[in-house]
Amino acid sequence: MWQRFTLYDARVIGHYLGVLLLFSAAVMAVPLLTAILFGEWEPATRYLFSIGITVVVGAALLFLRIQPGRLTRRQALAVVGLAWIVLGVGASLPLYLSGHYLTYLDALFDGVSGLTTTGASVIVDLDHLSYADNMFRFMMHLLGGLGLIVVALSLGIFGRSTGSSLYTSEGRSEHVVPNVIQTTQFIARLTAAFIAFATIVLFFLFFASGIEPIRALLQSFWVAISGFVTGGFTPMQQSILYYHSLPVEFFLIVLMLAGSISFAIWANVCKGDVRAFFRDLETRTIVLWFALMAVVFTASLATSSLFSDTPSVLRRGLFMIVSAATTTGFSTITVNQLLTVLTSGAFLTLAILMAVGGGAGSTSGGIKLFRVGIIAKSFVSTIKEAVSPDSARVVVSYFRIGRRILTPDVVKSAMTIFILYVITYVLGALVGIAHGYDATQAIFESIAMTSNGGLITGIVTPGMPFTLELFFIFQMWVGRLEFLTLLAFIVQVAVSAIPRRKSAADKLVDRIHAK
Repeated sequence: MWQRFTLYDARVIGHYLGVLLLFSAAVMAVPLLTAILFGEWEPATRYLFSIGITVVVGAALLFLRIQPGRLTRRQALAVVGLAWIVLGVGASLPLYLSGHYLTYLDALFDGVSGLTTTGASVIVDLDHLSYADNMFRFMMHLLGGLGLIVVALSLGIFGRSTGSSLYTSEGRSEHVVPNVIQTTQFIARLTAAFIAFATIVLFFLFFASGIEPIRALLQSFWVAISGFVTGGFTPMQQSILYYHSLPVEFFLIVLMLAGSISFAIWANVCKGDVRAFFRDLETRTIVLWFALMAVVFTASLATSSLFSDTPSVLRRGLFMIVSAATTTGFSTITVNQLLTVLTSGAFLTLAILMAVGGGAGSTSGGIKLFRVGIIAKSFVSTIKEAVSPDSARVVVSYFRIGRRILTPDVVKSAMTIFILYVITYVLGALVGIAHGYDATQAIFESIAMTSNGGLITGIVTPGMPFTLELFFIFQMWVGRLEFLTLLAFIVQVAVSAIPRRKSAADKLVDRIHAK
């Protein structure tokens, strides 16, 4: 039975949200120091003000706590579900005060987009954004890409008694090592290693292309973050097209693919078990899926003037396939080219790639290829059962950090998430159509928001209808939480809000108090 939230639950939830707000204030210190270092005094005052507001609110929530024992499952669901919105609201404050957003809702959209690693943006005049504001945008990507709870647990700010419930409530179930804290620390270390290496490589590539050293260093760091956490924000309005560099594009393809692979698989590789990488169900599904969609995408571009030769297909086509499939959202073509030059088949292929997404347990969004692999395995199981004798016992196995047996519960879980994603894609498309947008664009944009994909067609623009913008924010939120956490939290709140019918004992107590 569902239990109601009590005042005690609210105080415990408020306390943990306060801890996260204080942590987000610490994250804002990074752009503050950046502003001071480069003499950007106006941004420095904004971040100092935002830190002050965040610390006051966080400290107030911190004192709501009654000393609890282990965090319960429903409390953990509430903390995780609310954290992405609460921190998004906090992040929107310095962004809105920058003057690069038409409305506060636009700033909130970018705050949520940054934390959920969607990468879609409604910022105005991005090319002239301060170093401090750019640094903050990519810090949001780093925090959200790793997972708010993963980062908090890896730093030990929640202590050790609450790790497991918070970790699983964020939609994570695989432990790369038995201990949750050690798991989160491994994820943080691996991410830091990839970003450091990518920053070095990109710095030399940017510097060689003529970008001055300071800008080359900062932009290489920012793009490295966005590429590995499959975020999609870039420091320039033209995205990766701005650099016009073949080496940069091919290196980012590798980086995006690395970010879309499950951390659990990376853990096996780091232990020297490289065979596990190639035997894993998800890895094999990725290879088959990419090969199939690459053939479809290439065939659909046969009549496109932008991709009229093999080098163009390899350079732009492959980059866009990987960007969409990993739900990064980097682009080497303009929005106008996306709508007018790509064929309808290529356009639909990119949408499907975003809808499916990358690896489970990675920084990618979407349905996840592991679930697609499980569903495909269930089809195999159904066919085997149909052709086998009645007395035969059909067993279908798959490799996922060891050999496992396909069970009805695993299939049911994969199908449930798959259906919820499809329903949300359709709902978002209907909302876009209801606002007067073209159906194909509305479908594409809805998929981009829910899968946290980030590739946009022009519906997501500064000053878009506020009702549509609110729904897009909702889609980014539910897509990042992968539905089950959110649905459980919503049901819990609804149950708590419904007036409870008093029992005979409760009525007797009321009469006694009345007398």
